Amino acid sequence: MSRLRVFPDDDPALVLISTSDQAEMTRQLADIGVRFEQWQAIAPVAPGATPEAVMAAYRSDIDRLVAENGFKTVDVVSIAPDNPNRETMRAKFLAEHYHEEDEIRFFVAGAGLFTLHKEDFVYEILCEQGDLIGVPDRTKHWFDMGPEPYFIAIRFFTQPDGWVGHFTGTDIAKYFPRFDPRDAA
Repeated sequence: MSRLRVFPDDDPALVLISTSDQAEMTRQLADIGVRFEQWQAIAPVAPGATPEAVMAAYRSDIDRLVAENGFKTVDVVSIAPDNPNRETMRAKFLAEHYHEEDEIRFFVAGAGLFTLHKEDFVYEILCEQGDLIGVPDRTKHWFDMGPEPYFIAIRFFTQPDGWVGHFTGTDIAKYFPRFDPRDAA
């Protein structure tokens, strides 16, 4: 089940808010400019489905977001627990960074942990199948896919270079919880 937890940025042991209520998550995240939605497939998505089949199952929502935001590229990324590069891939996203475009991800399957650092607070969002998260440009954050990652996500980009992270050089991310797959449904 998706979950939002909020911490002061100087105390990772103090949970100020913890909720799995979708409406409350959406409201709390909207207060800091983060988009959070749930989508339903219009057709079943079988394991091993092609990127085209995955996108076809969510075509109306994809088209709506592209029209609203002017995205230039939409793709599907799939990471499995047996990926030989999983440790390197995980490490790439674990340090605090930001982007010069919104980071929009829709979880078709699996789960991952987005953690946002906004002002004096840290917002931890466990995203699972059916969740869309939209992290505004220049929002400091990190992402943990876990030690044995499993997710299929649709990604949206406005810049032709795709994912470009600007790392802050802080070590804040190492003090906050990592993704624990046991937390995922």
